[in-house]
Amino acid sequence: MLFPLLSLSCGRQGDSPAGGQGEFKFQTEQFADIRILRYQVPGFDELSGQQQKLVYYLYQAGLSGRDIIWDQNYRYNLRIRKALENIYRTTSAVKSGEEWEAFLTYIKRVWFSNGIHHHYSKVKIIPGFSTAYFRDLAAKSDAEGFGLREGETLSDYLDFLVPLIFDPEVDGKKVVLDSDVDQIAASATNYYSPDLTQAEVEAFYRKVIVPDDPRPVSYGLNSKLVKENGQIKEKVWKVGGMYSGAIERIVGWLEKAVEVAENDRQRAALEKLVEYYRSGDLKTFDEYNILWVQDTDSAVDLTNGFIEVYEDPLGYRGSYESLVSFRDNEASRRIAALSANA
Repeated sequence: MLFPLLSLSCGRQGDSPAGGQGEFKFQTEQFADIRILRYQVPGFDELSGQQQKLVYYLYQAGLSGRDIIWDQNYRYNLRIRKALENIYRTTSAVKSGEEWEAFLTYIKRVWFSNGIHHHYSKVKIIPGFSTAYFRDLAAKSDAEGFGLREGETLSDYLDFLVPLIFDPEVDGKKVVLDSDVDQIAASATNYYSPDLTQAEVEAFYRKVIVPDDPRPVSYGLNSKLVKENGQIKEKVWKVGGMYSGAIERIVGWLEKAVEVAENDRQRAALEKLVEYYRSGDLKTFDEYNILWVQDTDSAVDLTNGFIEVYEDPLGYRGSYESLVSFRDNEASRRIAALSANA
């Protein structure tokens, strides 16, 4: 999961959270059911220059995978985002009025949710402006910025986009868990090719999974299951595989992070994560996680990869996520004091 609108501030710890002139403002804006918050991170200044570099490299590694989660969430998310952002940047339409404000709210919600489905309810976010207004905004935008495909007109492009964005019955829910439907066919999430059925997926893994394996891998965690020429197979997310361009950028930043690692354990874990991204081998991912758990001394920590499986209705495939954190020494001292006196 990536929340690109979340921002951090290294302001003074004594600044008031209430806002006001000259004071730290924790809430930047509010729209729909979302508030955008900023947090003070005074402890960042306590990190060494090397640790600050490490945080930056790991942060850039995380951002490099942004398009992965968008594509995982819905197969048309990236085309829709390109259209919305091109309109936002280039339209010559009047940027005021009720429908323009509704457009701004919609694009912010889509940015926040990494796609057109709500980040919690999984239901498609329906715009508060009309299809006619959307078409007018697009007609007054830079046509080249939409990335039209060969032979595709703007009219064709909009005919394709409008039901995806506005029709609640078209891919209306990202993850469907109802027991009386084909959960793969009913879900808009993009972990399986559209021609696969739930029964086929379950049958595939019954053949693949070794039931008595004492140390099983997380089957399907880093792949998309597809049907090609009648054959079902996994397309692995790795360097040279699916999302190769993004993963190569992730690896590049991780390799920079290796150079400024805080200690040998952290360095070994990061090197193993790079090895996993290059090979796509899930046993290597297990080895990485063991090394990661063993590193209890580092102040800077990373979560990066295909991990949580709740966006897959069958619970196999991991969503891309990235979190970078570092130890809050003051909070740690307070917790230690409470623990000692418990």
